[in-house]
Amino acid sequence: MRNPNGQIMRTYRVPILLAGCVLIVAAPLLVYPIFLMKVLCFALFAAAFNLLMGYTGLLSFGHSAFFGGSAYVAAYAAKSWGLPAEVAILLGTLSGVILGLVFGWVGIRKQGIYFGMITMAMAQVVYFIAVQAPFTGGEDGIQGVPRSSLIPGVDLSNDLQMYFFTLAVTILGLAIVYRTVNSPFGEIIRSIRENEQRAESLGYDVRRFKLMAFTISAALTGTAGSLKAIAMQLATLNDVEFFMSGEVVLIVLIGGVGTMSGPMIGAAIMITMQHYLASFGIWVKAIQGLIFVICVLAFRKGIVGELSDWLERRSSAGLTEPASSAGQPQQLAGH
Repeated sequence: MRNPNGQIMRTYRVPILLAGCVLIVAAPLLVYPIFLMKVLCFALFAAAFNLLMGYTGLLSFGHSAFFGGSAYVAAYAAKSWGLPAEVAILLGTLSGVILGLVFGWVGIRKQGIYFGMITMAMAQVVYFIAVQAPFTGGEDGIQGVPRSSLIPGVDLSNDLQMYFFTLAVTILGLAIVYRTVNSPFGEIIRSIRENEQRAESLGYDVRRFKLMAFTISAALTGTAGSLKAIAMQLATLNDVEFFMSGEVVLIVLIGGVGTMSGPMIGAAIMITMQHYLASFGIWVKAIQGLIFVICVLAFRKGIVGELSDWLERRSSAGLTEPASSAGQPQQLAGH
């Protein structure tokens, strides 16, 4: 059976990609690069979380531990040990992998809300360590993180060059998510999401695949947190607190669960609101909550999900109209 929505997307794929490339290259000339780097970091964060929730069906409330914990590791490695940004980000990603293995090994033994509660409880342990450990800087965090680079001729202290470095890392992370989803492994985790008992009856080791998906998601989240610490030149308790886990859930729900572009659009909307509504002070949270409620009620499948459904309905209507008009001459001929 033909998929009209997929046909439309293939038809407009090249123009969309070209327009996207032009926008990405021109964006730092029009918008403050620091703001754009934050959007890119959270887009990767949301895409990594969406890999777990949207494609595996696991709702984690502990992803702030991977994001903030890796940010602290990368910031400390760059500032205290004087390591280049690339090495610091790799160390942060490695810490995300280790935390993901620990969290996943414990959490996947339960399902549903119990899984979410276990991840949240373990994330609170990481938050407590971040508050008490001397190397994290307590409430002040780690500030003034340097941006050195291994690549000759690249000066990451320059915001424009740092933007393109952040863009390159983000694109690499998104490519890993895309390849993971569109692979035999991606088919298996989607089958686990749809019917875990049936996947287990087919001989798949469900726990092992869920642990692998959780670890990949944690690793990419660690990359996003490390990249954010280098790009923004600081790591604070805000990165590791529970609110960060809730924020990434909102980003994915607004953009569209189980879609590739939804997390990126959701991240752009959320960070833009935080940036331009900052003058409202404490009312920012209330305004964000109101906008989130409106988005959930108006776009139940997220912005990208609703747009895809609209395109599919429109293309389906376009395919039925020629068929009905083609039948009229045959009826006339019969008379």
